Amino acid sequence: MDLLNTLVDKGLRRELPTREEALAVLGTSDDDLLEVVAAAGKVRRHWFGRRVKLNYLVNLKSGLCPEDCSYCSQRLGSQAGILKYTWLKPDQASDAAAAGVAGGAKRVCLVASGRGPTDRDVDRVSDTIKAIKESNEGVEVCACLGLLSDGQAERLREAGADAYNHNLNTSEATYGEITTTHTYADRVDTVGKAHAAGLSACSGLIAGMGESDEDLVDVVYSLRELDPDSVPVNFLIPVEGTPLAKEWNLTPQRCLRILAMVRFVCPDVEVRIAGGREVHLRSMQPVALHLANSIFLGDYLTTEGQAGKADLEMIADAGFEVEGTDQVTLPEHRSGGCHDAGGVCGSEGGGGCGSADAAPEVSEPPTAADARTDLVAVRRRGAGTDLAPNA
Repeated sequence: MDLLNTLVDKGLRRELPTREEALAVLGTSDDDLLEVVAAAGKVRRHWFGRRVKLNYLVNLKSGLCPEDCSYCSQRLGSQAGILKYTWLKPDQASDAAAAGVAGGAKRVCLVASGRGPTDRDVDRVSDTIKAIKESNEGVEVCACLGLLSDGQAERLREAGADAYNHNLNTSEATYGEITTTHTYADRVDTVGKAHAAGLSACSGLIAGMGESDEDLVDVVYSLRELDPDSVPVNFLIPVEGTPLAKEWNLTPQRCLRILAMVRFVCPDVEVRIAGGREVHLRSMQPVALHLANSIFLGDYLTTEGQAGKADLEMIADAGFEVEGTDQVTLPEHRSGGCHDAGGVCGSEGGGGCGSADAAPEVSEPPTAADARTDLVAVRRRGAGTDLAPNA
């Protein structure tokens, strides 16, 4: 279809699609889904070949967060039966990270619950970063500690951090419906602090919280404007004991359309399938590798993921290869500064909307009877336990 040809051409030129084109991707029919995947796959392969970057999460401090993010099992007032523990010691965190690296992970993501780190917390995490770097040659370390104060990003960079993650999660217009204890602007400010400190910015979204197509497009366009190097796409894991536990709004087809839209809007960034792929993509996970060039290995912060061995088998069976520590993830032109292409960095590209079938027949959202609660399991192994991690 003309729409997909237009989007492929724009993706290869790093030109931003129009909002109408992005919305049209989300509105394509199930009959056209494989054509959408094939088109976005051309853009993915142009910039990243058939490589898949593996990332590994280490939850440094779990639960008891003072923030009220509705999607989070660690939130204020959460009734979810998750693991709760205070800061892991640097050697404990390093041991946990080593399991992920041994499983093929190129990046270790250090996450801690809370509004943001104190200066003492930054010292703790700095010691942990150094311990991981000393024990694992070539590994990247990304910190995710919440809202940053002035000077903290610089200290993390000096300690050896390569990146900082802070997701926008949803559109600015609906952010207040998800979280009230901090603002969307606070999150944008923290991503800016990471950028300014020379850290690789990582910022993404959560789909499946009841948002509209317009909300999804808005947040992805906001991410394009912030220009992160990596964009994690989370699919809400509805955990019992959280306000969004009954939100089962995603189908595998919907998830693939979302990933395709993100790829077209952010063609040359690391698009990562993050939390919830096992729950919502299910047997369609290998297809999603044609859209995203990065995934998390094994378990998540508070919930279990697919076994690390199964992840590696899936990648190989789908005809992809794990990216090594000696390979550069991003295209050469994204090595620094504004990653502009002919003046379109963060701007709305020109061009027509293309054509799409009117009123397409899209798969119906799941009902309460379709909820796959059997696929949601609280993490009971790995960091914060005496059991071996799933890596």
